[in-house]
Amino acid sequence: MPTFRMPAFRLSAFRAPRPAAALPAAAFLSLALVLTACAGPAADADPAASSPSPSSSLTHIHGLGLHRGTLYVATHEGIHSPGPGGAPVLVGDRRDDFMGFAVAPDGTFLASGHPAPGSGGPADLGLLASSDAGRTWTEQSLGGEVDFHALDAPPGGPVYGYDSTHGRLRVTRDMRTWEDRAALRALDIAVSPAAPDTVLATTESGVARSTDGGRTFAPGAGQVLAYVSWGAADALYGVSPDGVLFRSGDGGVAWTRIGTVPGGRPQALTAVDGRRLLVATQEGVYESGDAGRSFVRRMEVTSGSGGH
Repeated sequence: MPTFRMPAFRLSAFRAPRPAAALPAAAFLSLALVLTACAGPAADADPAASSPSPSSSLTHIHGLGLHRGTLYVATHEGIHSPGPGGAPVLVGDRRDDFMGFAVAPDGTFLASGHPAPGSGGPADLGLLASSDAGRTWTEQSLGGEVDFHALDAPPGGPVYGYDSTHGRLRVTRDMRTWEDRAALRALDIAVSPAAPDTVLATTESGVARSTDGGRTFAPGAGQVLAYVSWGAADALYGVSPDGVLFRSGDGGVAWTRIGTVPGGRPQALTAVDGRRLLVATQEGVYESGDAGRSFVRRMEVTSGSGGH
């Protein structure tokens, strides 16, 4: 991955973050590089770099979900599920770059990102929804305007989306009209399944917290994490940029180190429930049924060079 310079960090209602020297230098730099590399459509400027790869060499994974026992993996080249031997198999016929992905409690698939090279249309997909497990998609809103890099839909709550195009959290209850919330520079978000107004965001200075539905955030602090996912009210998981897995039972106030995820640098994390985890890394997608103490590989992936 090329070296990038991290832009100035801004967050509404934010006090100045702690100096970088107070953070683990390697983790800080790693998350800063990921944030910059995933900044927006510029990553797709070279069509050759983002052309569909063979299924065994997906260039990057952006999201994970489980629906009716089937694993779904959002990638730089469409949605895939494991086939024979764990090889990725394309779901439907769209090879869009699905940057944001979530399976809502009612089974609706939500996604965002950029269209596949040569497919036409605007650079940003807005919010898409699928009622048939990713086989077909319908644009709901913000097409041509927004690329959501993170989506979360807590039970009984609104849909939250991190709008990477404008660096802002947005919220919708009908998937059509959106309310702007805080401006921030983040990689991932997680919403409490028990308190839908509690939102966490991973930032270069630690995990930022909101208790008012993302209208304001406290400064990022504590453990530097790349991805977070709330499997249950007392089971919040996070993975650091260098692959260390943590669990919190108090909503992210304190974190307990569990171990290191297999397969290299993490690319996505989803907690299905309090004990069942899905994690994507450079070498594949892995599943844990014992709260991250052990993992089994569910999908084989050989990361290419054209991802984000």
